[in-house]
Amino acid sequence: MDSLAEEEKKVEETVENIDLEEQVEEQEAEEETSTEDTCEATDESEETEQEDTKKKGPKKKKKSKEQEKIEELTDRVQRQMAEFDNFRKRTEKEKSQMYEVGAKSIIEKILPVVDNFERGLATVSEELKDDPFAEGMDKVYKQLMTALDELGVKEIEAEGKEFDPNLHNAVMHIDDENLGENVVAQVLQKGYTYRDSVVRHSMVQVAN
Repeated sequence: MDSLAEEEKKVEETVENIDLEEQVEEQEAEEETSTEDTCEATDESEETEQEDTKKKGPKKKKKSKEQEKIEELTDRVQRQMAEFDNFRKRTEKEKSQMYEVGAKSIIEKILPVVDNFERGLATVSEELKDDPFAEGMDKVYKQLMTALDELGVKEIEAEGKEFDPNLHNAVMHIDDENLGENVVAQVLQKGYTYRDSVVRHSMVQVAN
């Protein structure tokens, strides 16, 4: 009998131990599940914060009053420099135009002197070409033409050329079978240009 009682007691103790182990395992399983849920919630929270940050973008630093003032003054200085540069370019262009207008006006007044030199030299006979006075006049004339050439004054080529209303001024017409139509037959007064701009048109006779 005693042996049977001892066996029953051992069985009961074994059952109790098994129950305790199962309870411990259940408790550990519950703790692991709770921990996993907590981690998942934390990860989801971090992901949500990251997404919100991406949507909102980086926070802009607020500019100080000193920085705003510096930017305002810098912008004002840049605008003034641009306006001054435009003013300088416009002034240079106006000066160039005024210089050209003034130069053309002076050249127009000198051209009649050139014409008189040429008329005077044309009347000198072969016998008087070696005369000191005639030689002096010829030298002065050549010096004057050299100076005008250096300034950019050029004679307009006309005789034998096709009539161009932009360069020539037709005052007479002749019938000449040896010349083509609208060809300059004779130059009555020379024309000149200054820097590719016409100062005086050539006065010409044109063949029909």
